[in-house]
Amino acid sequence: MKIERMKEIKKEKGYTYAQIAEGADIPLSTVQKVFGGSTESPRYDTLEALNRFFGEPAADRICEGAAQYGKQQGEYTLEDYYAIPDDQRVELIDGVICEMKAPTSIHQMLVVEIAVRFRNFIHGKKGSCIPIVSPIDVQLDCDDRTMVQPDVIVMCDRDKVTRKCIFGAPDFVMEILSPSTARKDSIKKLSKYENAGVREYWIVDPDHKRVLVYDFSTECYPIVYGFDAKIPVGIFDGEMEIDMAEIEEYISAWN
Repeated sequence: MKIERMKEIKKEKGYTYAQIAEGADIPLSTVQKVFGGSTESPRYDTLEALNRFFGEPAADRICEGAAQYGKQQGEYTLEDYYAIPDDQRVELIDGVICEMKAPTSIHQMLVVEIAVRFRNFIHGKKGSCIPIVSPIDVQLDCDDRTMVQPDVIVMCDRDKVTRKCIFGAPDFVMEILSPSTARKDSIKKLSKYENAGVREYWIVDPDHKRVLVYDFSTECYPIVYGFDAKIPVGIFDGEMEIDMAEIEEYISAWN
């Protein structure tokens, strides 16, 4: 595939340089040079990585290893989702079933520590928002083709909280990356969350000790923080901060 065609797909899909770099597993600076025109003849391995990213069907690329449950990927609905046994964790994204592996201990500690801080802040302010941790079904687009399970969400519209699931977009979503979910969380779900109306999305990357913050109410995103930072929470106008250094110190004591 020629670079010009890749540029067309990039524009059609709304991919950012960061999303392409993450999905193709090549440096961000390389992506910027290729699509910015400063590199006229990219290396063969770079072109191969970009071709894999732009050339494969999105469902296959984002949900590698997804099991088949009797239909073609892209054709599944909530009826199929609810028919899958409870001991098999999956997500449904635009009719595509994505299998989910069991989380690591670090993943779960990050979930708990961050969720507890949200709960304590909201409780201290006597707020009405609700932090909820996975597994929780989120019927993101209010249709029958998507059901996701974010690691941590904050709901400020309690009318969206039903006994069965969250019906609609949360105000805040956090996903913690793992090797098996990195591309899905950084590309497909990023786009889904923004288009569904999520106000703020955090991608926590424990391997690289960084947090990518997408405040969709602004045009300046993502903002990248290290695990040594105090990160302001946009949905609370920065009044709340997550002290990642404190969390990192706690988690490190167990590893």
